[in-house]
This record gives sequence, C-alpha cells and structure tokens, in this order.
Amino acid sequence: MASYSKVLLSGSTNGKGIKVAATSSPGTTIHTAINNETDFDEVWLWAVNSSAVDVKLTIQYGGTTAVDNDIEFTVVAEDGLKIILPGPLLNNSLVVKAWAGTADVLVIYGYVNRITAA
Repeated sequence: MASYSKVLLSGSTNGKGIKVAATSSPGTTIHTAINNETDFDEVWLWAVNSSAVDVKLTIQYGGTTAVDNDIEFTVVAEDGLKIILPGPLLNNSLVVKAWAGTADVLVIYGYVNRITAA
C-alpha cells in the first residue's frame, strides 16, 4: 500500500512563500521532485500578486521547453491566493520553476504530497 506525507516545497525556507524574482527562463526554482521513478510528488501551488496590476506567471513544469513544459497563468492584482497547480505528479528529480512578467511581485506558496510505493 502506498503512503502519503505532506512535505514543504524544496525552494521554500521553513514553509514560507517563494518570491518569483526571475523574469525569463530558466525561472526561480520552486521545487525539485523526489529522485526515483516509483515514488511521486503531487505538487500543489498557489500564487499571490502584491502589485497594483495583473502579472503573467509562467510555471515551467519538469523542464524549460516552451509549450511542452510551460503553464501560463495571469495572477490578478491584489486578489489573494489563487491556485495555479492542482496536484499534478512529478518525479525523477524534475524541477518546477517560475518566472513572471514583473520581478519580485508574485509569491508562490504550496506543498507536496509525497506518494511512496509500498
């Protein structure tokens, strides 16, 4: 039977939000997935925009190839936390990165449900 444990994003310090400083690829590192092919990280992310204008956020999920790995989202200005990744799976040390249209105004929060095989 598989087991589940909630873990912090590897790019986070003590569970705090991760400020998106990058404005182009490769982005700010959010999380590096577990390093094997039988276990998985279920990645849950939320974003908040502290600026007065909407900002485009690009999540690079598991790689940095445009279209194949990019998930784009417009984070509305001053509108609280919005879910941007609702639990897709990742493993084999693949990396989730983020970059934004404006530096240092978006913050990513989240966690990983680590699913380990029996």
